[in-house]
Amino acid sequence: MHLLGWKSYDAGQQGLAQRYYLQSYALAVESGITGHDGFVMRAMAMQGLKLHRPEHCLGLAETGLNHAKGKVDAQTESLFRVVHAHTLAKAGQRTAARAEAERASALLTADPGDEVPFWALAWGPPAASVYSRNAKVYETLGDYRTAAEHYGRAAGARPAGTYARIVALDLVAGAEMQLKRGQIEQACTTWNRALDHMDGVRSVRTRKAVARMRGDLARFRARGVRCAAELDERAIDFLASA
Repeated sequence: MHLLGWKSYDAGQQGLAQRYYLQSYALAVESGITGHDGFVMRAMAMQGLKLHRPEHCLGLAETGLNHAKGKVDAQTESLFRVVHAHTLAKAGQRTAARAEAERASALLTADPGDEVPFWALAWGPPAASVYSRNAKVYETLGDYRTAAEHYGRAAGARPAGTYARIVALDLVAGAEMQLKRGQIEQACTTWNRALDHMDGVRSVRTRKAVARMRGDLARFRARGVRCAAELDERAIDFLASA
């Protein structure tokens, strides 16, 4: 059910995704597996953040964390804490968000404790997920330099062959942070890397990311910036084939 929820989310069918997540939550509760129900709450909080509905996300993230902290291994707990950090940032609690983001990062190098459960490995190495979500924390806080660094770490922490779509999306987000800092050439380089990883990927989110990229590049194409014009041509070809 959790996988069906994610697939619906990626396809842009948010209502269907939410229904699958609710069914996944019921099954997780029934299973009695420590932390699993909280992990579904974590996913629902992330969906709410993506849909710009933060008002319910903080409660979901806090409850999910409370179901897991002290009961799961360090890396898994870091996955809960980093989503909690993002909801804190969206709620305007800047100091608390930074502190929680730092705790999530610290847990990655702490004594690992028990083995990471299978359900916490759904999106690849926990470190990659923590880097990616921490990037969103710093992006929300307006620290685009640190956000770009974390997106880069996230992209490098996943096996690209297995997680091409997620790696591509992290690179896209990193390029957007570079652009916010006025680094158009660096952003174009990163976007080109993202397109490399999108080869063969079929995803609504990647298509939307490339379309958004074209919009971001428009003003630079108008100024005659060569890297922007060349990248836009590549984006047009990608969208035509996708």
